[in-house]
Amino acid sequence: MDDVALLAGVASGDSRALRHLYERHAGWIAGRLRLKMPPHAVEDVLQETFLAVWRGAGRYGGSGDVGGWMWGIARRQMALWYRRRGQEPVGMVEEWVPDTRDISHEVTGRIDLDRAFDQLGDTGNEDRQLAEAYFLEDRPMRELAERFGIPTGTVKSRLFRIRRRLIAALEREPGQ
Repeated sequence: MDDVALLAGVASGDSRALRHLYERHAGWIAGRLRLKMPPHAVEDVLQETFLAVWRGAGRYGGSGDVGGWMWGIARRQMALWYRRRGQEPVGMVEEWVPDTRDISHEVTGRIDLDRAFDQLGDTGNEDRQLAEAYFLEDRPMRELAERFGIPTGTVKSRLFRIRRRLIAALEREPGQ
């Protein structure tokens, strides 16, 4: 289902549609927020963003990309977070410049990673989060160790095992 259809579902009160939008967009929105905010604030602003999406889905005008519309909401939530603390948002002016980089490799990577995890079946959510943070968000191992509360060596060994399982899953995927 495409984003416009999901947003229409959210506007009609479908919480599953919101969950799908969250799964599809929360990672990259949080990644962008992390560049502009303290780490402890990102989750709060992300939750406020999706709450605003839930409340305002019916006001989406249909022009432009849904992801871009959601990023606009996230930027406003971030500015509000800073304003409430009497601070100036870091680099907000830069955010108004459209992002023109080619993200097709990121989208393809996300699709491949999702497909591989689907092939694996029941794998821990933390393994999936670790793999997404490393392979898609390009986070350093030291940061992952801090985020997941495990030693850096454990991050390395888990990523090695995850990578082997993902490659094997993609190789045995039917139709490939």
